[in-house]
Amino acid sequence: MTGSLASVYERFGETHREFDCCDTTFLVRATGVRADAAVTAGRDAAESLEAQLNAFDPTSAVGRLNREGEVTNGHVARIVRRGLEYYNRTDGVFDIHHGRVEHDLKAFLRGDSDALPSTFDTGTVSVDDADVTADVELDLNGLAKGYVVDRTAEALAGVGRHGFVSGGGDMSPPTGPVAIESPYGDDTPLKVLETDWNVATSGGYRRSRNGTDHVYDPTTESLGSRHESVTVLARRDCLEADALATTLAALPLAEARRLATEWDGVEALVVHGGVFHTTKGFETHVVDA
Repeated sequence: MTGSLASVYERFGETHREFDCCDTTFLVRATGVRADAAVTAGRDAAESLEAQLNAFDPTSAVGRLNREGEVTNGHVARIVRRGLEYYNRTDGVFDIHHGRVEHDLKAFLRGDSDALPSTFDTGTVSVDDADVTADVELDLNGLAKGYVVDRTAEALAGVGRHGFVSGGGDMSPPTGPVAIESPYGDDTPLKVLETDWNVATSGGYRRSRNGTDHVYDPTTESLGSRHESVTVLARRDCLEADALATTLAALPLAEARRLATEWDGVEALVVHGGVFHTTKGFETHVVDA
């Protein structure tokens, strides 16, 4: 193949790439015009955002905010606004004011410390345009990965091209069937989804130590997910799916089912005691439902 036809052919195709980001493995895939360039742009976007949002990096925007009490960063400001929205809508179960708890819990799960968080901080945070001020360390972990997935998916978009991003259980709208991983260590998926909504899965099986995982409920000051697995489908974006999966994982079953049922634009699967609990419309997103 030679000449102009060859150059046109090279602009089309399917490209995917895996890389470490946000303490997990990201998969970025694009199909169509200039797919390879789009995947490169998506990876660059994800890595740039991680550098700004990594609370464990003292040079990041979130690290500076938690150390100095203020930062000017549009991405952090947008995430904090959504965090405050979910704090109000979940009656405080989703709460970004507990950065110290999140830091100590992650250190325990990584084996860097043998001490679990013992106190839950209180404080205030305010946002004015891109300026964020806080008198307490913030935990943006329940939002940041979903936000990175959303922004990475935006970088993949283009005329004659579509893309897909998956990061540790958080996904942009899939371009084909995707499986929900079993929390029981086997290869049989819980469900196979075919959906144009965003997806997020949370559960203690992903990362735990001595029976403790990354989920906590500040309203009861309790640590650990209450369910084997929670999968949330959100029409709005992956950030919302991420936040709601974390929230439902922290709530008792009855409260989790009620919140998921009442939340517009959300469907959920909660696996509790080996039993599948789904919202009314969840099965419409399942293959062969």
